[in-house]
Amino acid sequence: MNKADWVNKDFYKTLGVAKDADQAAIKKAYRKLARDHHPDSHPGDKAAEERFKEVAEAYDVVGDTAKRKEYDELRAAYAGGGFPGGFGGGFGGGDGGAGFDIGDLLGDIFGGGRGGGGFGRAQRGPRPAKGADLETETTLSFEDAMAGSTISLRLSSDAACATCSGTGGKPGTRPHVCSTCNGTGQVINSMGGAFQMTETCPQCHGRQLVYDENCPTCHGSGRGTARRTITARIPAGVKDGARIRLKGKGGAGEHGGPAGDLFVVVRVTPHRLFHRKGDNLHLTVPVRFDEAVLGAEIKVPTLGGPSVTLRLPEGTPNGRVFRVRGKGAPKKDGSHGDLLVTVEVQVDTAPDEAIKEAVSRYRAAVGSVDPRAALLGGV
Repeated sequence: MNKADWVNKDFYKTLGVAKDADQAAIKKAYRKLARDHHPDSHPGDKAAEERFKEVAEAYDVVGDTAKRKEYDELRAAYAGGGFPGGFGGGFGGGDGGAGFDIGDLLGDIFGGGRGGGGFGRAQRGPRPAKGADLETETTLSFEDAMAGSTISLRLSSDAACATCSGTGGKPGTRPHVCSTCNGTGQVINSMGGAFQMTETCPQCHGRQLVYDENCPTCHGSGRGTARRTITARIPAGVKDGARIRLKGKGGAGEHGGPAGDLFVVVRVTPHRLFHRKGDNLHLTVPVRFDEAVLGAEIKVPTLGGPSVTLRLPEGTPNGRVFRVRGKGAPKKDGSHGDLLVTVEVQVDTAPDEAIKEAVSRYRAAVGSVDPRAALLGGV
């Protein structure tokens, strides 16, 4: 759409809304009119199709906050006599137009300057774009994951070409406005019927300008590869598979846009003694038969700290779990989970004669008590 036509078209009237209508009201009006005049609902009706196009054109402008602002400013300037000679003499240099070019004039109004070649080009420079989000992995030992760790990451990411600073042109050559998109950075492709799609210009890649000679390094793409090393602090208690976001550490932005984010996926190697479930650590500790029967005080390790003493009562069964509070994984609030200790009664696989004799006396003392009687009673 030629933006020079904006001065002669009342898009608010086309949509049937007031000039001070909010965006919600404009959207509601557009949806109703588009539904009423959609070509699919009026096959072969050229008038309905033209009306649908007018409605779509109006909404494309005033339905977009930035375009609406430009549209309102342009029409206000025209209504206030801000254009020399008015538009009555024609845009291309008629008697009333004093030989001026409407594209140059609109460029002056919105900061593009004369010689810019048209309002579509002068409305703005290339839009700032956020850099790409990146993802990488790091592997930590179980101990480092529990204690927290500072890591170094070597990254390779897409960035502006170092030779041409992202312009795509050979250094020393002068740019000129892209003739494919007329400096808008976008082209409109017809999808059939009244439907159109706006896409990035394939010639200038949205940069609005092209060069007679492409950059010899990036061949006109304006993109290159940046390699860098960053340090990051991994918080204590991080879990295997956690995805940590480092804001602003991703790919560089374009045209002054912000950098993307970096996501670090953490892999934690298993520990030979401890394993984790939630915020608790689990540990299996072997005990002798006599310790389980008679009771005992045993020492058990903790992760990253001194051992603790665990008191086993007489008659401790195999598989019993003891809780040691505050010796588990760190939590976000600074506290810790618990250490859960499972006792595993060891059986001597090669008993000597003294052990056999002692166990025989134990068997005699137990007598004929059958611990499986309850299981077999109903068989």
